[in-house]
Amino acid sequence: MRTKRTLAIVLSIALTLFSSALYAKKKAQQPPAPPPMPQMTRDQAVLHALNRLTFGPRPGDAQLVNAMGLDHWIEWQLNPALIVENPVLVSKLEPLDTLRMSTAEMVRHYPTPQMVHMMIQGRLAFPADPETQYSIRKLVARFERQDSAKNQTGLADLNAPALSAAWSLDDQQKQILASGKPPEQSALIASLPEAEQYDVLDTLPNGARQKLYASAPPDLRRKIQIFSGPVQIVNQDLTEGKLLRAVYSNRQLEEVLTDFWFNHFNVNLDKGADRYMVTTYERDVIRPRVLGRFKDLLLATAQSPAMLFFLDNWESAGPDPNRKRTQGLNENYGREVMELHTLGVDSGYTQKDVTEVARCFTGWTIREPRFGGGFEFNPKLHDNGEKHVLGVTIPPGGGMNDGLKVIDLLAHSPATAHFIAKSLAIRFVSDNPPDELVRWMAKRFLETDGDLRETMRAMIYSPEFWNPENFRAKVKSPLELVASAVRAVNGDVDYGFALVGMMNQLGEPLYRKVEPTGYSNRGADWMNSASLLARMNFALALARGKIPGVNVDAAQFAGSAPDIERAILMTDASTDTQAAIDVTQPGPAIAGLTLGSPDFQRR
Repeated sequence: MRTKRTLAIVLSIALTLFSSALYAKKKAQQPPAPPPMPQMTRDQAVLHALNRLTFGPRPGDAQLVNAMGLDHWIEWQLNPALIVENPVLVSKLEPLDTLRMSTAEMVRHYPTPQMVHMMIQGRLAFPADPETQYSIRKLVARFERQDSAKNQTGLADLNAPALSAAWSLDDQQKQILASGKPPEQSALIASLPEAEQYDVLDTLPNGARQKLYASAPPDLRRKIQIFSGPVQIVNQDLTEGKLLRAVYSNRQLEEVLTDFWFNHFNVNLDKGADRYMVTTYERDVIRPRVLGRFKDLLLATAQSPAMLFFLDNWESAGPDPNRKRTQGLNENYGREVMELHTLGVDSGYTQKDVTEVARCFTGWTIREPRFGGGFEFNPKLHDNGEKHVLGVTIPPGGGMNDGLKVIDLLAHSPATAHFIAKSLAIRFVSDNPPDELVRWMAKRFLETDGDLRETMRAMIYSPEFWNPENFRAKVKSPLELVASAVRAVNGDVDYGFALVGMMNQLGEPLYRKVEPTGYSNRGADWMNSASLLARMNFALALARGKIPGVNVDAAQFAGSAPDIERAILMTDASTDTQAAIDVTQPGPAIAGLTLGSPDFQRR
């Protein structure tokens, strides 16, 4: 792990030598920024940048920033395309195949129970890939056994069949499968041909299969997951991938911004067809545009099937002169695009504006959402009448251009500039950012046609960002806490199932915020007594190596209490923290107390 980490650092430093000319050119083209105000000490400034612009420093990150120079490192993070991705992350993401699939491919490869029944009935084709088809046919057989058991006994037993005679095991292998330890059973099953692995797993009760998971290699884990329900794999890949990127990615600012903008344009994967759409929404709509133009991001989200389905705009329709349609106008998206995505709730728009915006977006819909279809404009659903949005008249007969005009109008509004600037400042600077900073950021937003990279640059190079009052002043969200803690102790994530469960306990189940507001950027909103206890329990479990799937080397906690605290916090602990930690505790306990301390809970 250390060798891989060193390699990643060396590659990163080497890349800066090649990108320095490009950086110099970009910097020369930039308008003059406010003069830097190094009000923090040099070490504090480096740590502050790592805490605010990444998911927290890993061992060696401060040395990397110092070697590159703080300004150069910031520009490096603002241009993620220049950064060589961590090969460790690439390797860990490889088994999560749904992260690379289209929505339609996910539907075919990892169907819901209803879709499996459609395959049984011949109404839906089986996947073409032989291994996937075999796994789905095993599920079909299980459903057929279930139906048979219901008809015969009134009970469904999905684990009824005895060991198949289609393949053979010797006596010793049968003994291992019957009573061996999980690592022995996993090794045996993994040594079998692909089809036989499915056959053996099919004979095991669900509890026995789940016990194999921790010791199984990635390919076998995949097969175990399929027996728990194929569609669950899509959700598991999505959440595990997010945690892995937060922990391992070299493109840290891009990942932090991807999380920020996903919350800004929130959708909930538990809502129907969105269970398949959220993966491509984050991958293809959000991540590529987090440092681009805001208008492009706004338009991409407006046309995303995930957003259209989540806010019901795909069913929104104008008046039907023939009265054949049951659905009518739906104002959900018309309201949220102004309140949450652009202008802000106090910007002065009216309920009439909400209705008119909703009329403009009628006909923006989805082709066959259950099967992973994409965006389409259906003119038959569109309201072609004249509209009046925020004092602007949109003439009749505009079709899809009505919605495009609204996007352009909202993206260039000064109210949007202020709302986006303040939202970013709340996330990256303080829960109550100074008005002067927000005005400066909004000004740059408008001057650069909503260039989000320039807006971020205006914020980062402002005096307010480096104000000592902001050092370790914002409470971390659960995602930030989990990712930063794993990074701080240089943890190695073998699989993220348990970490995802921890996120649920800490109050931030990933991709499952029901309200369109997304999770809060205000640190104070995450603090309550139950949360503090859960955070402390997580920190202690992590440092003691008690979280399944996460390996932490206890040897790094062999020093004195101040040394351990300094290694984790990357600075001296406060007097209160030092006093609260019993120096007689063993190393892992000291580390856990440090990770659970107020010093670490804040970034």
